[in-house]
Amino acid sequence: MKENVCFRIEEKYSRLRMSEKKVADYILSNIKKVKQLSLEELSTVSGVSQPTVVRFVKALGFKGYREFKYYLVAELAGEEEQEISAMYGYPISKTDRIDEVPAKTIATTIQILEDTLKSISIDTFSKVIDAITHANRIDIYGVENSGTTISDLVTKMLYLGINCRYFKDYYLQRICASSLEKGDVAIGISYSGCSKDTVDVVKIAKKRGATVIVITNFADAKISEYADLKICMTHQQFLHGDAIFSRASQIAVVDMIYMGIILSNYDYYVKRLDRNSRLIKDKAYESEI
Repeated sequence: MKENVCFRIEEKYSRLRMSEKKVADYILSNIKKVKQLSLEELSTVSGVSQPTVVRFVKALGFKGYREFKYYLVAELAGEEEQEISAMYGYPISKTDRIDEVPAKTIATTIQILEDTLKSISIDTFSKVIDAITHANRIDIYGVENSGTTISDLVTKMLYLGINCRYFKDYYLQRICASSLEKGDVAIGISYSGCSKDTVDVVKIAKKRGATVIVITNFADAKISEYADLKICMTHQQFLHGDAIFSRASQIAVVDMIYMGIILSNYDYYVKRLDRNSRLIKDKAYESEI
């Protein structure tokens, strides 16, 4: 598991200045070296000024570089002897052992989720929530592995009483996109950002004047050309045939959107959830515990 200081950096990363991100990138890649570096040395290896380093540590919540170093040294104490290789980002190979699979899968998923947090812009996320909650109608598009994510998002939105629709059939997605107009929202979900059907449908929605929200893994993907708002997750691909790990970050983003919508008007959406939960209460057995 990564040290807490790394989590702090990843949490604040999207709000850092470009110069401060240089410091963040160096620390994330050289966490154990940093505890030996003075303020001057860290500024040199990061390629920034000393005031930039100070601004960076203050952005993390520390009073200054000395407090940051003290916190980091205390956190790393004794970790060298206990550390277990988490195998972050390693592709599966024929030399892997079956008994390694659980740890490797969990470790890789943790790394992807941390990278996702690091990549998300809070400003963009807030605009996504605002667009969804004020939309007249919402269409969601995607193919193949993204279907699992879309199904989860549609279910959550329906529970909240949001007017949304999704069809697996490409032709129906195309027809829906052509009927959108200004005030509507189109959400395109594509791990690669290059799925032709999804890109083409999003393009139609964009031409119709709908606000286009894109959820993808790669910042420069084709689908991004038509995005008004983009949530970009981790920039790494771990497996050929990425269904396993792409879902982890996508589902996490869906949960973020779900909770963001609820918090946008808490009392209203909690009442909606309560009412819809009571409607299906008879579909579950009473707990015997």
